[in-house]
This record gives sequence, C-alpha cells and structure tokens, in this order.
Amino acid sequence: MTSVLIKNAKLLDPTVDTLQDGYSVLVEDGLIKEISDRPITSASANVIDAAGRTLMPGLIDMHVHVMATQLNLSTQGVLPDALVMMRAVPIMAAMLRRGFTSVRDAGGAGWGLKCAINEGAVRGPRLFTSGRALSQTGGHGDPRPRSDHLNPMSYCGCCFRAGDIGRVVDGVDDLRRAVRQEFQMGADQIKIMASGGVASPTDPIAAYGYSEDEIRAIVAEATGRQSYVMAHSYTAEAIERAVRCGVRTIEHGNLIDARVAGIMAEMGAYVVPTLVTYEALATEGASYGLPEDSVVKIATVRTAGLESLEIYKKAGVKMGYGSDLLGPSQRLQSEEFRIRAEVLSNQEVIQSATTIAAEILQQTGKLGRLVAGAHADMILVDGDPYRDLSCLLGQGEHIPLVMKAGEIEHNELAHV
Repeated sequence: MTSVLIKNAKLLDPTVDTLQDGYSVLVEDGLIKEISDRPITSASANVIDAAGRTLMPGLIDMHVHVMATQLNLSTQGVLPDALVMMRAVPIMAAMLRRGFTSVRDAGGAGWGLKCAINEGAVRGPRLFTSGRALSQTGGHGDPRPRSDHLNPMSYCGCCFRAGDIGRVVDGVDDLRRAVRQEFQMGADQIKIMASGGVASPTDPIAAYGYSEDEIRAIVAEATGRQSYVMAHSYTAEAIERAVRCGVRTIEHGNLIDARVAGIMAEMGAYVVPTLVTYEALATEGASYGLPEDSVVKIATVRTAGLESLEIYKKAGVKMGYGSDLLGPSQRLQSEEFRIRAEVLSNQEVIQSATTIAAEILQQTGKLGRLVAGAHADMILVDGDPYRDLSCLLGQGEHIPLVMKAGEIEHNELAHV
C-alpha cells in the first residue's frame, strides 16, 4: 500500500475564494484517504512538509492535441508513425510538469497512448481521448489541398495513422459507423467539426459543418454509450445548430452573441475557449510552417476572444479551460490563465481548470477538488494563485511538487 502524507499546506478549494491554512492530506493507493485542518498521523506514510505552500487540485486542460507535433497539420499525416509518437512523449511530459494532471485530447490520441501512460511506460497526464475528430469533406478536419480533383483519403476509417488527428466521414449511416468505431477503439468522447476553422486549408470560418441530421445521429450514438459530443464551432449560427442538436461542449466559440449564449445556458451546454492558441498562431504560426490561408483567418477569431468571455459569463455559460496549441507552441499552455484573467476573476479562471473541467468530464467528486475519495491529483505551488496567477505560468518553475493518482511525478521538496 502506497501512502503519502502532505502536511502544513494552505488549501486551495476552488469553491472557496480564499486559501485555508493548516491543512494536511493523507493519500493511500492513489486516492485521497483523508483531508483535514487538524494534524493527521500515519505510521507508514512518506511525509512531505508543504511549509505553507499552496496545495491545490491538479490542473485540467480540456482541449489539447498531444499528437499535434507541428503547426502544419496537413503535412503531419505523412510522417512515420514512430516519429510522431516519439515527438508526442516530451509534449505530454511537459504538460504534466506544468501541473496539468489531466487533459482531454480533442483529436489524435488513442487508447494505446492512454495505456502507455497508465502503465507508466511514458510520463503524462491522465488522458481523456476523442480518438480521431470527425470532419465532413472540405471541413476543418480535411487536410487535402485544393486541386483539379479531390484525391481520396489515404486510409480507411478502421486504420490508424499516428499523424492524422481527424478523419473525413460524410452521411448519417457512415457517421454512425465511425462513432461506433471510435468508441470501439477506446474513445472517451466524440469530437466533431461544426464550423470552419483556422488551421485548415479550404473551409471558411463561417461555414457550417455537418448537417443537423448528421449531428443528431452522432449525438445519439454517443448518448447510447453514456458519453457526449464536443464540437469545434466559432460562429453563433453554427453554435446554435450544434447545441440544439444535443452537442454538450462547444470548443472555441469566439464569435458567439448574447442570444445564442443564452440558449447555451438554458440547455446546459458548456464552452471551452482556447484564446492562447490564437496568440501563438498570430505571432509564431508563419515561422513554423502554418499555411498563408490559415494565417489570414486568425485575425477574424482572435479579436473576438476576450469579448466572448464577457458574453459567456453574463449569460451564465460554464467555461472549461482549453489551450489547443500545436507543435512548438505547446510550451505556452499555461498562458491561457493570464489571458482569461483580463476578463475573469482569478477564482473563475482556476475553476475553469478544476471544478468545471471535472464536471464536463463527468468526474465530479473524482477530479477538480481535493476531497476524500477523489483521485490524488494535486500540485504544490509557491504563491497564492487567487492573488497572482503568474505562479501557475511558465513550465512549472513555481510548482515544486506534482502528484497524479498518488504517485509523485515531480518533487523538489525533501521528505521529513
């Protein structure tokens, strides 16, 4: 039985707006056994003195692409599988070092990668996978360039290519089959394209994605597996279509309006903004090989990002934390905290990466808070994130301890 006792910590509970002094946490077999503001004793536990540092739940990023090892995704699919997989390994390790103990992959990562993490073959966050994102022909997940004729996709739906983070599927019957295939291959939830996008060659931002019949069929299949659908979508019109068809989370959502935000709130839909990716694409995209057509489209969604946060907040739409970074820009993952703090309170930003994220993942009581019975995913932080979010930025320089499932993944503190 593995047992760890962390004592003398200031507890950050995302449901409370101030730190709470003098807390101890006992971890056994990957779970929180006990948490108390009174001393906890254990004869067998390894003891770590937090020395007044902030103890908080491990961070959760709800929109990552661990397999997106370069910005130009249209060329990644032809790379050797082994090369893409090996490039993904340090990407995941760096996420964990930054304090993200759980991530929801929005297309690309599969069951095998999750197994490798769970078995300890590679280091990385707890992984919730979407398999390959589903895209209509000419949609955000269709990497084929314009030409005199449309070449067929190289691989059928039942095959795997590490560099392909999406697959092209059209029609209700074929989509039902594709959703079933992704679940059979280990997906936790389904990702679809419900509007045009930035990092894709032929789809305007305002383009609708799947038809309403297609979206409803996808949602029905996911619901039948006790799961849900997340949808890439930018414009208010596309968002409304998706939500009315049963989509649970809207990814990005920059071009929302107050009316549709109200519909989202009424229907209990969530949004996962990803503002940092537009900063990265605007400043670094061209230099890392992002196609010119994509660079031009960035301005359309970038300027609306912060305004969208205000609209969602006013309407009461719950927001999860997302980064959606690609290739070398993945190092900027924590900068999303800084950007959101221009509009939201520090507590609201932290909730997006803890309690709200856990709610979206259907992991309330297991992730997002430090409570008895929850997974022992936690970080120690030098500083008070409620006062200054900069202690969560960078590459983990202010996070001396990272624990996932009761295992200490990084520790700069001495045992006593």
